[in-house]
Amino acid sequence: MFQALSSVLFPVILVAGLGALLSSRFPIDQGTISRITLYLLSPALVLDVLLKTPVQVGEALHLGVAYAVTLLACLGLGWLCGLGRPGLTQRSYSASVGIWNSGNMGLPIALFAFGQAGFERATVLFLASFVGMYAVGPAVYSLGRGGMSALDAVKDILRLPAIWATVLGVALRLLHVPLPEGLTRGVSLLAQATLPMVLLALGLHLGAAGRPRVNARLWLASGARLIGGPVIALGVGRVLGLDAQNLAVLVLSASMPTAVNALLIAREYDADVETVAGVATLSTLLSVVTIAGVVTLLPTLTGAPLHP
Repeated sequence: MFQALSSVLFPVILVAGLGALLSSRFPIDQGTISRITLYLLSPALVLDVLLKTPVQVGEALHLGVAYAVTLLACLGLGWLCGLGRPGLTQRSYSASVGIWNSGNMGLPIALFAFGQAGFERATVLFLASFVGMYAVGPAVYSLGRGGMSALDAVKDILRLPAIWATVLGVALRLLHVPLPEGLTRGVSLLAQATLPMVLLALGLHLGAAGRPRVNARLWLASGARLIGGPVIALGVGRVLGLDAQNLAVLVLSASMPTAVNALLIAREYDADVETVAGVATLSTLLSVVTIAGVVTLLPTLTGAPLHP
Protein backbone atom coordinates (compact mmCIF):
# COMPACT_ATOMS: atom_id res chain seq x y z
CA MET A 1 0.00 0.00 0.00
CA PHE A 2 2.75 2.46 0.96
CA GLN A 3 4.69 1.74 -2.21
CA ALA A 4 1.60 2.38 -4.37
CA LEU A 5 0.84 5.56 -2.44
CA SER A 6 4.37 6.93 -2.67
CA SER A 7 5.37 6.02 -6.22
CA VAL A 8 2.04 6.51 -8.00
CA LEU A 9 0.10 9.10 -6.04
CA PHE A 10 2.81 11.28 -4.51
CA PRO A 11 3.74 13.08 -7.77
CA VAL A 12 0.04 13.81 -8.38
CA ILE A 13 -0.50 14.98 -4.80
CA LEU A 14 2.62 17.16 -4.94
CA VAL A 15 1.65 19.09 -8.08
CA ALA A 16 -2.03 19.39 -7.15
CA GLY A 17 -1.07 20.35 -3.59
CA LEU A 18 1.13 23.17 -4.84
CA GLY A 19 -1.81 24.41 -6.89
CA ALA A 20 -4.07 24.28 -3.82
CA LEU A 21 -1.49 26.19 -1.77
CA LEU A 22 -1.16 28.84 -4.47
CA SER A 23 -4.95 29.22 -4.77
CA SER A 24 -5.33 29.59 -1.00
CA ARG A 25 -2.76 32.41 -0.91
CA PHE A 26 -3.44 34.36 -4.10
CA PRO A 27 -6.48 35.14 -6.25
CA ILE A 28 -6.17 32.93 -9.35
CA ASP A 29 -8.33 33.25 -12.46
CA GLN A 30 -9.33 29.61 -12.74
CA GLY A 31 -11.55 30.30 -15.73
CA THR A 32 -8.57 31.34 -17.86
CA ILE A 33 -6.54 28.30 -16.83
CA SER A 34 -9.50 26.03 -17.58
CA ARG A 35 -9.92 27.56 -21.04
CA ILE A 36 -6.21 27.18 -21.83
CA THR A 37 -6.42 23.53 -20.83
CA LEU A 38 -9.74 22.85 -22.54
CA TYR A 39 -9.20 24.72 -25.79
CA LEU A 40 -5.45 24.40 -26.33
CA LEU A 41 -3.55 21.86 -24.25
CA SER A 42 -6.10 19.02 -24.17
CA PRO A 43 -6.62 19.03 -27.97
CA ALA A 44 -2.82 18.99 -28.42
CA LEU A 45 -2.52 15.99 -26.09
CA VAL A 46 -5.32 14.18 -27.90
CA LEU A 47 -3.75 14.78 -31.32
CA ASP A 48 -0.24 13.93 -30.13
CA VAL A 49 -1.29 10.61 -28.62
CA LEU A 50 -3.53 9.67 -31.56
CA LEU A 51 -0.61 10.18 -33.94
CA LYS A 52 1.89 8.28 -31.79
CA THR A 53 -0.04 5.60 -29.94
CA PRO A 54 0.30 2.02 -31.18
CA VAL A 55 -3.18 1.14 -29.89
CA GLN A 56 -5.14 -0.38 -32.76
CA VAL A 57 -8.55 0.96 -33.79
CA GLY A 58 -10.33 -2.29 -32.88
CA GLU A 59 -8.74 -2.34 -29.42
CA ALA A 60 -9.67 1.31 -28.87
CA LEU A 61 -13.28 0.66 -29.85
CA HIS A 62 -13.43 -2.35 -27.51
CA LEU A 63 -12.12 -0.22 -24.65
CA GLY A 64 -14.49 2.62 -25.56
CA VAL A 65 -17.51 0.31 -25.41
CA ALA A 66 -16.40 -0.95 -21.98
CA TYR A 67 -16.11 2.66 -20.80
CA ALA A 68 -19.60 3.52 -22.10
CA VAL A 69 -21.21 0.59 -20.30
CA THR A 70 -19.34 1.44 -17.10
CA LEU A 71 -20.42 5.07 -17.39
CA LEU A 72 -24.11 4.17 -17.72
CA ALA A 73 -23.93 1.77 -14.77
CA CYS A 74 -22.22 4.43 -12.62
CA LEU A 75 -24.86 7.01 -13.57
CA GLY A 76 -27.49 4.53 -12.40
CA LEU A 77 -25.63 3.96 -9.14
CA GLY A 78 -25.48 7.71 -8.55
CA TRP A 79 -29.20 7.96 -9.29
CA LEU A 80 -29.83 5.45 -6.51
CA CYS A 81 -27.67 7.52 -4.13
CA GLY A 82 -30.02 10.45 -4.69
CA LEU A 83 -33.29 8.58 -4.15
CA GLY A 84 -35.79 10.66 -2.20
CA ARG A 85 -34.13 13.95 -3.07
CA PRO A 86 -35.62 16.64 -5.40
CA GLY A 87 -35.22 16.01 -9.11
CA LEU A 88 -32.23 18.27 -9.82
CA THR A 89 -30.43 17.08 -6.70
CA GLN A 90 -30.94 13.45 -7.69
CA ARG A 91 -29.61 14.22 -11.17
CA SER A 92 -26.60 15.89 -9.55
CA TYR A 93 -25.83 12.76 -7.54
CA SER A 94 -26.09 10.74 -10.74
CA ALA A 95 -23.63 13.02 -12.55
CA SER A 96 -21.28 13.10 -9.54
CA VAL A 97 -20.91 9.32 -9.53
CA GLY A 98 -21.02 8.86 -13.31
CA ILE A 99 -18.53 11.54 -14.40
CA TRP A 100 -15.07 10.79 -13.08
CA ASN A 101 -11.68 12.46 -13.38
CA SER A 102 -10.10 10.42 -16.18
CA GLY A 103 -8.03 13.43 -17.27
CA ASN A 104 -6.60 15.43 -14.37
CA MET A 105 -5.81 12.36 -12.27
CA GLY A 106 -6.51 9.35 -14.48
CA LEU A 107 -3.83 10.13 -17.09
CA PRO A 108 -0.83 10.81 -14.82
CA ILE A 109 -1.68 7.96 -12.44
CA ALA A 110 -2.00 5.54 -15.36
CA LEU A 111 1.40 6.74 -16.59
CA PHE A 112 3.04 6.23 -13.20
CA ALA A 113 1.32 2.88 -12.59
CA PHE A 114 1.63 1.22 -16.03
CA GLY A 115 4.14 3.28 -17.99
CA GLN A 116 3.67 4.51 -21.54
CA ALA A 117 1.49 1.56 -22.61
CA GLY A 118 -0.95 2.25 -19.79
CA PHE A 119 -0.89 5.98 -20.53
CA GLU A 120 -1.81 5.37 -24.16
CA ARG A 121 -4.81 3.24 -23.18
CA ALA A 122 -5.80 5.75 -20.52
CA THR A 123 -5.80 8.41 -23.23
CA VAL A 124 -8.31 6.32 -25.20
CA LEU A 125 -10.51 6.35 -22.09
CA PHE A 126 -9.89 10.07 -21.72
CA LEU A 127 -11.11 10.62 -25.28
CA ALA A 128 -14.20 8.50 -24.63
CA SER A 129 -14.88 10.26 -21.34
CA PHE A 130 -14.42 13.66 -22.96
CA VAL A 131 -17.16 12.92 -25.43
CA GLY A 132 -19.26 11.15 -22.80
CA MET A 133 -18.94 13.98 -20.31
CA TYR A 134 -20.24 16.62 -22.67
CA ALA A 135 -22.88 14.38 -24.23
CA VAL A 136 -24.19 12.39 -21.26
CA GLY A 137 -23.62 15.15 -18.68
CA PRO A 138 -25.98 17.66 -20.31
CA ALA A 139 -28.44 14.85 -21.03
CA VAL A 140 -28.61 13.98 -17.33
CA TYR A 141 -29.74 17.52 -16.51
CA SER A 142 -31.79 18.31 -19.61
CA LEU A 143 -33.61 15.03 -20.27
CA GLY A 144 -37.22 15.60 -19.32
CA ARG A 145 -36.67 19.33 -18.83
CA GLY A 146 -37.55 22.13 -21.18
CA GLY A 147 -35.13 24.56 -22.75
CA MET A 148 -32.65 22.28 -24.49
CA SER A 149 -33.03 20.04 -27.51
CA ALA A 150 -30.89 17.15 -28.69
CA LEU A 151 -29.60 19.42 -31.48
CA ASP A 152 -28.37 21.95 -28.91
CA ALA A 153 -26.46 19.19 -27.10
CA VAL A 154 -24.83 18.08 -30.35
CA LYS A 155 -23.80 21.70 -31.09
CA ASP A 156 -22.20 21.96 -27.65
CA ILE A 157 -20.15 18.84 -28.33
CA LEU A 158 -19.04 19.92 -31.79
CA ARG A 159 -17.67 23.26 -30.59
CA LEU A 160 -15.03 21.52 -28.43
CA PRO A 161 -11.56 21.50 -30.06
CA ALA A 162 -10.68 18.09 -28.62
CA ILE A 163 -13.49 16.55 -30.67
CA TRP A 164 -12.05 17.98 -33.88
CA ALA A 165 -8.53 17.01 -32.80
CA THR A 166 -9.84 13.46 -32.43
CA VAL A 167 -11.35 13.52 -35.92
CA LEU A 168 -8.14 14.97 -37.38
CA GLY A 169 -5.91 12.47 -35.59
CA VAL A 170 -8.01 9.47 -36.65
CA ALA A 171 -8.12 10.72 -40.25
CA LEU A 172 -4.34 11.23 -40.40
CA ARG A 173 -3.78 7.76 -38.95
CA LEU A 174 -6.15 6.07 -41.40
CA LEU A 175 -4.73 7.95 -44.38
CA HIS A 176 -1.09 7.52 -43.22
CA VAL A 177 -0.48 11.25 -43.68
CA PRO A 178 2.37 12.60 -41.50
CA LEU A 179 2.38 16.15 -40.19
CA PRO A 180 5.38 18.40 -40.94
CA GLU A 181 8.13 17.93 -38.37
CA GLY A 182 7.90 21.48 -37.04
CA LEU A 183 4.15 21.17 -36.47
CA THR A 184 4.57 17.76 -34.84
CA ARG A 185 7.14 19.14 -32.42
CA GLY A 186 4.91 22.09 -31.56
CA VAL A 187 1.96 19.79 -30.84
CA SER A 188 4.19 17.54 -28.70
CA LEU A 189 5.47 20.55 -26.76
CA LEU A 190 1.92 21.63 -25.93
CA ALA A 191 0.97 18.03 -25.08
CA GLN A 192 3.82 17.79 -22.56
CA ALA A 193 2.42 20.81 -20.72
CA THR A 194 -1.04 19.28 -20.35
CA LEU A 195 -0.55 16.96 -17.37
CA PRO A 196 1.17 19.52 -15.10
CA MET A 197 -1.44 22.12 -16.03
CA VAL A 198 -4.46 19.92 -15.37
CA LEU A 199 -3.03 18.82 -12.02
CA LEU A 200 -2.43 22.44 -11.08
CA ALA A 201 -6.00 23.25 -12.18
CA LEU A 202 -7.31 20.50 -9.91
CA GLY A 203 -5.30 21.86 -6.98
CA LEU A 204 -6.45 25.41 -7.66
CA HIS A 205 -10.07 24.24 -7.51
CA LEU A 206 -9.56 22.38 -4.23
CA GLY A 207 -7.70 25.29 -2.66
CA ALA A 208 -10.45 27.75 -3.60
CA ALA A 209 -13.35 25.48 -2.66
CA GLY A 210 -12.35 25.01 0.97
CA ARG A 211 -13.88 22.37 3.23
CA PRO A 212 -17.21 20.94 1.97
CA ARG A 213 -20.24 20.62 4.27
CA VAL A 214 -20.24 16.86 4.63
CA ASN A 215 -23.40 14.79 5.19
CA ALA A 216 -24.30 11.11 4.94
CA ARG A 217 -25.31 11.29 1.28
CA LEU A 218 -22.04 12.92 0.29
CA TRP A 219 -20.20 10.04 1.96
CA LEU A 220 -22.49 7.57 0.20
CA ALA A 221 -21.97 9.16 -3.23
CA SER A 222 -18.22 9.42 -2.69
CA GLY A 223 -18.09 5.75 -1.75
CA ALA A 224 -20.14 4.86 -4.81
CA ARG A 225 -17.70 6.79 -6.99
CA LEU A 226 -14.47 5.49 -5.46
CA ILE A 227 -15.46 1.90 -4.65
CA GLY A 228 -18.53 1.20 -6.75
CA GLY A 229 -16.85 2.60 -9.88
CA PRO A 230 -13.90 0.19 -10.01
CA VAL A 231 -16.08 -2.77 -8.98
CA ILE A 232 -18.47 -2.04 -11.86
CA ALA A 233 -15.55 -1.57 -14.27
CA LEU A 234 -14.01 -4.87 -13.22
CA GLY A 235 -17.28 -6.69 -13.87
CA VAL A 236 -17.91 -4.94 -17.18
CA GLY A 237 -14.36 -5.52 -18.41
CA ARG A 238 -14.48 -9.22 -17.62
CA VAL A 239 -17.89 -9.68 -19.25
CA LEU A 240 -16.67 -7.90 -22.40
CA GLY A 241 -13.45 -9.91 -22.47
CA LEU A 242 -10.85 -7.12 -22.12
CA ASP A 243 -7.23 -8.26 -21.92
CA ALA A 244 -5.26 -7.75 -18.71
CA GLN A 245 -3.72 -4.38 -19.64
CA ASN A 246 -6.96 -2.81 -20.87
CA LEU A 247 -8.91 -4.22 -17.92
CA ALA A 248 -6.42 -2.78 -15.44
CA VAL A 249 -6.52 0.66 -17.06
CA LEU A 250 -10.34 0.65 -17.15
CA VAL A 251 -10.58 -0.31 -13.45
CA LEU A 252 -7.96 2.29 -12.50
CA SER A 253 -9.75 4.99 -14.50
CA ALA A 254 -13.10 4.14 -12.89
CA SER A 255 -11.55 4.49 -9.42
CA MET A 256 -10.89 8.21 -9.96
CA PRO A 257 -12.85 10.85 -8.02
CA THR A 258 -15.60 13.03 -9.45
CA ALA A 259 -14.39 15.27 -12.28
CA VAL A 260 -14.17 19.00 -11.70
CA ASN A 261 -15.90 19.41 -15.07
CA ALA A 262 -19.00 17.80 -13.56
CA LEU A 263 -19.25 20.91 -11.40
CA LEU A 264 -18.99 23.17 -14.45
CA ILE A 265 -21.75 21.25 -16.21
CA ALA A 266 -23.98 21.43 -13.12
CA ARG A 267 -23.50 25.20 -12.95
CA GLU A 268 -24.23 25.57 -16.66
CA TYR A 269 -27.57 23.75 -16.27
CA ASP A 270 -28.59 25.40 -12.97
CA ALA A 271 -28.44 22.08 -11.12
CA ASP A 272 -27.46 21.41 -7.50
CA VAL A 273 -23.95 22.86 -7.67
CA GLU A 274 -23.35 22.48 -3.93
CA THR A 275 -23.96 18.72 -4.07
CA VAL A 276 -21.63 18.20 -7.04
CA ALA A 277 -18.93 20.39 -5.47
CA GLY A 278 -19.22 18.47 -2.20
CA VAL A 279 -18.89 15.06 -3.85
CA ALA A 280 -16.03 16.27 -6.08
CA THR A 281 -14.05 17.66 -3.14
CA LEU A 282 -14.73 14.81 -0.70
CA SER A 283 -14.09 12.07 -3.26
CA THR A 284 -10.84 13.75 -4.33
CA LEU A 285 -9.59 13.86 -0.75
CA LEU A 286 -10.64 10.27 -0.02
CA SER A 287 -9.12 9.02 -3.29
CA VAL A 288 -5.63 9.37 -1.82
CA VAL A 289 -6.36 6.19 0.13
CA THR A 290 -8.74 4.37 -2.19
CA ILE A 291 -6.64 4.75 -5.36
CA ALA A 292 -3.58 3.45 -3.50
CA GLY A 293 -5.64 0.40 -2.55
CA VAL A 294 -6.85 -0.11 -6.13
CA VAL A 295 -3.31 0.20 -7.54
CA THR A 296 -2.06 -2.34 -5.00
CA LEU A 297 -4.81 -4.83 -5.90
CA LEU A 298 -4.73 -4.41 -9.68
CA PRO A 299 -2.01 -7.00 -10.43
CA THR A 300 -3.99 -9.61 -8.47
CA LEU A 301 -7.39 -8.65 -9.89
CA THR A 302 -6.36 -8.22 -13.53
CA GLY A 303 -3.03 -9.94 -14.00
CA ALA A 304 -1.40 -6.76 -15.35
CA PRO A 305 1.96 -5.95 -13.72
CA LEU A 306 2.70 -2.46 -12.45
CA HIS A 307 5.37 -0.32 -14.10
CA PRO A 308 8.68 -0.74 -12.23
